[in-house]
Amino acid sequence: MKRNLIVSVLLVIFTASVLLSILIISLTRLGTGYLRQEFGVAMPSYPEVKKAIWLDQGWSPEQRARYHYLSQGTITFGIPYEWFVALERPELSLVDVGLLSDPSYLDRFGFIPPDPGSEDTVLLPVGFARGGPMVSPSTGERWLDPQTGKDTTAIGLTCAACHTGRLTYKGTEFYVDGAGALADIPRLNAALAVSLLYTKYVPFRFDRFAKRLLGENASEDTKAQTRAKLDSVVAEVKRLQQIEASFGAANRIEGFSRLGALSRGGNQLFGDDLNNIANQVAISDPVHYPHIWWSSWFEWVQYDSSLEQPMVRNVLEALGVGATVNLVGKDLPLFASTIDVTAIFELETLLAGGQPKLGERYTGLRAPKWPEDILPPIDHDLAGKGAPLYKELCEGCHLPPVGTAEFFNGPFWKESDLKPGARYLALNTYGLGEIGTDPARAEIMAKRKVAVPKELGIETDDFALALGELLEKTVNRWYDSQTPPTPQATRDEMNGYRQSGARHPLAYKARPLDGIWATAPYLHNGSVPNLYALLSPVAERPVYFILGQREFDPEKVGLHHDSFDGGTLIDTGLRGNWNIGHEFDDAPGRAGVVGRKLSVSERRALVEYLKTF
Repeated sequence: MKRNLIVSVLLVIFTASVLLSILIISLTRLGTGYLRQEFGVAMPSYPEVKKAIWLDQGWSPEQRARYHYLSQGTITFGIPYEWFVALERPELSLVDVGLLSDPSYLDRFGFIPPDPGSEDTVLLPVGFARGGPMVSPSTGERWLDPQTGKDTTAIGLTCAACHTGRLTYKGTEFYVDGAGALADIPRLNAALAVSLLYTKYVPFRFDRFAKRLLGENASEDTKAQTRAKLDSVVAEVKRLQQIEASFGAANRIEGFSRLGALSRGGNQLFGDDLNNIANQVAISDPVHYPHIWWSSWFEWVQYDSSLEQPMVRNVLEALGVGATVNLVGKDLPLFASTIDVTAIFELETLLAGGQPKLGERYTGLRAPKWPEDILPPIDHDLAGKGAPLYKELCEGCHLPPVGTAEFFNGPFWKESDLKPGARYLALNTYGLGEIGTDPARAEIMAKRKVAVPKELGIETDDFALALGELLEKTVNRWYDSQTPPTPQATRDEMNGYRQSGARHPLAYKARPLDGIWATAPYLHNGSVPNLYALLSPVAERPVYFILGQREFDPEKVGLHHDSFDGGTLIDTGLRGNWNIGHEFDDAPGRAGVVGRKLSVSERRALVEYLKTF
């Protein structure tokens, strides 16, 4: 008896050692970059929020809820909703450590807790949406529940996940629709990968997972089917993570507030979807999630003004966060996708509102006003000193303040060729040699090449042009597949009365600065933590700083960025993270110098004025 007990204990220890070795090898190969010593995912902790407020930006609670939770057809995480809410957190333990999907846990990744407008019975953070039937991302086959034989449910991120901001000041947290998120999506993906691995390997965890997923009375056969499905999901996760890790130091850490969205989207479409690893590139061009109020009225969108049509832009966004499109034939028509174009049009309509006109209330998403009931009041005397500085140094690039007669009557409005009376903002763009900011984002669009099979009918290997054609074909396939096919007049309306143009200027656009105070960090790559630093010479900007804090700095206007456990260290000495350019300094003619050097008092006055937009 005693000998058998010793043998059993030794066997348990041996099994645990083998499993731990497998886990260590698997986690090492994943190369997530977020693992800590005890084989969990490094996570920050935040002070308790005493009060939470949504700023008034012209939307009703019902409109806000639609923006937050309307599915665009994405399946971001590669697993169905039922799996997502059944997985435990990525913490190495033999006992239950709590659910990955707990909003209080996802909050630590930067995802905003559910708002009262959510109609979800199991509440999900802002920007997490349940959609239609789940299909396998790799095969397109329906993903059925082995216990019931019924469809499982798709879950994915929406535009609200990346374009809803949050800031905290002295215990009060306020949320800004359309602002760049403070979320860390790659870290969540890493956590999900580890959670799946632990479900596969850690004793007792699969049994708990299967019980949540299948119920108390699940048969051994359905459990075996679920385990086999888990094995295939883990294998796919490992494959994708290993491809990304293979680029090594060429990758840039994205972290809180940033994502290499263009490279990731291109890798998905031209790499994974075409089964061509040679089309993959490093994630070397992280950008700060842009704020999107007024974006619907820009003639060209993206940081480098590379896409013209709102529908094409939004379909790219949906594909970038996990909507699927068929590019290799099989059992579906080419360019058939999971994208919900109707939902995308509804969201764009919410953002755009009606044609903006002087003297009329704008009905789209408005920029937030400085909340003087939360933040220190604006010093209007100091702001008054900043007004002529804006006129002198900023207006020529960023246009007059939004809403003014100078703004609405300026020469930068362009008439639509497809709809009489429709006007769009032709924003100023500035070449890399002139603006001087980090070139990685623009150069990826301009210089990347892709191999595209002939059956897609795309004749170019130019990444930007091929991407534009692919997106247009995906949208048109959806229009053509409706019963009856979508009429041309409706297509024009849903396309925003603009052509599907694509280009790749080595340049960045200068957008209006309304609400800019709520959109830190700054520059397209998020390499400058506050407005005061942005108005300073490059030599005075922080070389290293940490993203992930939510506490707002109302004086310098941006985020606190000092020591913070679990945040993202930004090294601005690395290409992709450069904080150069858009510089005010006494060096006329030097690349990136856009204005004269400002005194400390002038910088503070201009910052104060920018609070008034």
